[in-house]
Amino acid sequence: MSIFLKHKYLIARRIIQLSIIVLYFAANAWGIKILEGDLSSSKLFSKIPLADPYAVLQMFCAGVFVASEVLTGAIIIVLFYVIIGGRAFCSWVCPVNIVTDFANLLRRKLRIDEVERKVWISRNLRYWVLGISLIISSVLGTLAFEMISPIGILSRGLIFGIGFGLVLIASVLLFDLFAIKNGFCGHICPLGGFYSIIGRFSILRVKHEQERCTLCMKCTNICPEKQVLHMIGKRSEFVAMGECTNCARCIEVCDDDALNFDIRLIIKK
Repeated sequence: MSIFLKHKYLIARRIIQLSIIVLYFAANAWGIKILEGDLSSSKLFSKIPLADPYAVLQMFCAGVFVASEVLTGAIIIVLFYVIIGGRAFCSWVCPVNIVTDFANLLRRKLRIDEVERKVWISRNLRYWVLGISLIISSVLGTLAFEMISPIGILSRGLIFGIGFGLVLIASVLLFDLFAIKNGFCGHICPLGGFYSIIGRFSILRVKHEQERCTLCMKCTNICPEKQVLHMIGKRSEFVAMGECTNCARCIEVCDDDALNFDIRLIIKK
């Protein structure tokens, strides 16, 4: 039981991620319409529209007509992540997170982290990819990132049947395994960059209690966005940077109970 409690957030994340895919699959294969569509555009209980706001933004740039229902779905998602979720999509919803977490597990088992790496990419690259994808969408009149998105390809593959897209997913795995730790999600993915921007002021955040911290640094070692934990051992405060995915890995490895989820009601500039 203690193992389950220790990894309760990881277990909860996997249950949610897999449940979303199962519900999509059930709607497509068996007509059980609790959640139908895919991560780009969905309907909950056949009534509530949900849409990927980044995909909708690409549609606007491409000059594509956006139906009011799709726009409503995008607004619902934006409001959820702006107010509550932060960048939680990346760790609680996105199926590629399972792939990249598996790559991290293999890195630890194979001790790849102990080998000096020569490859370096700025974490700001994802924001450049975000901007460039919108420019390309505008110039070519197409949804630039959606055409090559491992997120969309994997989710649709799991729902409707995966084919050549498996090669792209394998490439993400190998890139994270042998090139850069957390390479795709932490450095390249524009969707992660998008949610980093819109969710930076969400109220549900990880909070650090400095007086409990013994500076073991397990949290920074496990965190996929370790720059967000710059306050560790220095001062008590919320993790305010938008890049935090609220994955709770830092909470699970902290034996000092110095990190926990809390509600941030006052936003300090």
